[in-house]
Amino acid sequence: MRSTSLLAAACGLLICGTANAQNNAAAATQDTAYDPVGVLVSRLDLEKYKSTIKGLAQFGDRRQGTKRNRDAVDWIEAQLKSYGCQNVERITYEYNPAPPAGRGGAGRGGRGNTPSPNGRGRPGNGPGGSRIFSDMRERGVNNDSLAQPDPAIRAINMEPTTPGQRQEVICMKIGTKYPNEMYILGGHMDGIGWGQAVNDDASGSAIVMELARIFSMPDVQTERSIRFALWNNEETGLNGARAYAEQRGPMQGKESPAGSGKYPEPKWLGMIQHDMMMVDHGPPTADGKLAPEQRPEADINIEFAITSKFAGLPVIVGIGVLVIETPPPQPAMSSAAAAIDSVSLIAPKVNA
Repeated sequence: MRSTSLLAAACGLLICGTANAQNNAAAATQDTAYDPVGVLVSRLDLEKYKSTIKGLAQFGDRRQGTKRNRDAVDWIEAQLKSYGCQNVERITYEYNPAPPAGRGGAGRGGRGNTPSPNGRGRPGNGPGGSRIFSDMRERGVNNDSLAQPDPAIRAINMEPTTPGQRQEVICMKIGTKYPNEMYILGGHMDGIGWGQAVNDDASGSAIVMELARIFSMPDVQTERSIRFALWNNEETGLNGARAYAEQRGPMQGKESPAGSGKYPEPKWLGMIQHDMMMVDHGPPTADGKLAPEQRPEADINIEFAITSKFAGLPVIVGIGVLVIETPPPQPAMSSAAAAIDSVSLIAPKVNA
């Protein structure tokens, strides 16, 4: 589901959710001398964010099923541990896609080079006996290595993907009051396209890692837990997030060992996904042009359960108010938000 408005969001930092208008009014009258949100935001470092993006970019497009992807996973894990993020661990799963179906040619069983209905399409015969000499369709993600002009980047991305085991890294900020409940902040670390996958999605992954860094500072406390997730296999159909949901979903809110006060997988309350944070100017206007300014909300996706009694009420995100639009009924959500069923309150506190 997408937001309807976002005011001055500097990052995808989930600060708190409001239960009703009365709570909003009470919050407005609170003493503003102490501002934990301001303290946390002041600790965000643009240069560190840029450095993290560059750190991810050193592994090229980080296509899943390659050594460069595995090396990036190792690097991410080392960074999260250096921040002091709690419970750094890996989700391991298998990705074995079916081989791509071959296309028939113009011979027996083939469809030939039929143009699309609007006269565009792959080279071949066009309407009225005409001949189409080039593919005029809009290009999607680049799959041509020679289209990458930088030989060094091209060399990094040469290894093709292979089926098999995949891994992704997660860590957590454990809540002090409700450790059995959790919000999830995610971004996907894999990419495609023979480049360095900087926008899609080193930009979102670096935000998640920068938030993990500041929330892991020893003087920062949150009442509820926060999960930081760097998904893999997003480009193939959210396979990494699906693996997480399948493996960890049944563990939600269960104390382990019993009586320990530890919750390896707290109950999911909500999720913020960060994707393509550097370039997102919205859909083209009527004249086919893009707006010159970046949209304030970029591509921050907020997901709550459809039945949540709080879906549709304000949530504070970074330095701004995000108004959540209650979604229509739909099939199961596509990521770790598949099983969430309520939204509650995170109250961040920075010790003096």
